[in-house]
Amino acid sequence: MKRVLLLTASYGSGHNAAARCLAQAFEREGCAVTVVDHFRELVSPLFERASRALYHAILLRAPVLWGIGYALGDWMASDSPFALGVTRLGARRLAPLLDSLRPDAVVTVHATPATAMSALVAEGRRTPPHTSVVTDFVAHSQWIARHIDCYCVAADEVKHEFIARGIPAQRIVVTGMPVRAEFAEPVDPAAVRAALGLGDRAPVVLAMAGSQGSFGRLPDVARALDALEWPLQGLLVAGHDKGLRRRLERLTDGTRVRTVGYVDDVPRLMAAADLLVTKAGGLTLAEAMAAGLPVLAYGSLPGQEQRNEHFAARAGIALVARSYLELVHLLDRALDDPDLLERLRARIRRVRRRDATQRIVSAVLEPLGQPATRP
Repeated sequence: MKRVLLLTASYGSGHNAAARCLAQAFEREGCAVTVVDHFRELVSPLFERASRALYHAILLRAPVLWGIGYALGDWMASDSPFALGVTRLGARRLAPLLDSLRPDAVVTVHATPATAMSALVAEGRRTPPHTSVVTDFVAHSQWIARHIDCYCVAADEVKHEFIARGIPAQRIVVTGMPVRAEFAEPVDPAAVRAALGLGDRAPVVLAMAGSQGSFGRLPDVARALDALEWPLQGLLVAGHDKGLRRRLERLTDGTRVRTVGYVDDVPRLMAAADLLVTKAGGLTLAEAMAAGLPVLAYGSLPGQEQRNEHFAARAGIALVARSYLELVHLLDRALDDPDLLERLRARIRRVRRRDATQRIVSAVLEPLGQPATRP
């Protein structure tokens, strides 16, 4: 039985979601899996809570500052003195954890534990083979370190970006991004719509903004949908934000748009929808691609989300609205032109990587001599 250590971080929901997907997939292959939150368990719970609260506050109140910090991080090498200083906060305890667990492989789904692993190698420590799973559709300097054995990336374009930044091509595998196994299960959209109380004639527009819905612009989407003359059904997912949910319920009362709180069954919601309006989080884009669901990106935050948005636009898998007026225009255009949505679906089918989670598992296990179930 192979032992796999998965290192994650709770900044945004995507990293932990990727870790859960991978943990389940490794367990299906008979592996013993340990999942560790790098900041909470290797730095300190207090640091993790404080830094996560600061991260959320910046995203909510001063997202431009996050964009500036993201750009500075991309300008700075991951082994620069400042960046490495942050990394060493957890690397100190990572070494004894490796000695204790003795994993056969380490998989990271966040940049900081990835560079911490690389830093241990640079110090001359012996470490297990290390695979870094990149959870955005872009390259960034903080993901790049000299002593990472394998990078699993979401698309060919991302691979080319990593090569341009000096990573040898043989260390990069284009796998796609890990999503839940439920996305591979056959779904009857009509049955799902009926179960959700939706009709089968008018198109369904699904809008979500991650587990913390307040980071998105869902009130704008509610107003835009209500302003359109087309027959439609809207479904807004407010996430854990109860205040936002109450506000959206007031906005949508008596309209064709419904509001729900946090939902765990995203695959079924996406199966019922004709169009997804969302900010461009890496996991959300990957899930929409897995579901074959066209995306209208709106309200993406500066930093990785806006760069994910640029990728989606270049790849032809999403429409992008930069303003409320553009949101209304693109919603109107999409609902007026079924061929446009079909073209987006066709591009998604060409760009996406099916069975991404299993491809990553294979990339990790096969060098260890354990053949994994082939995707």
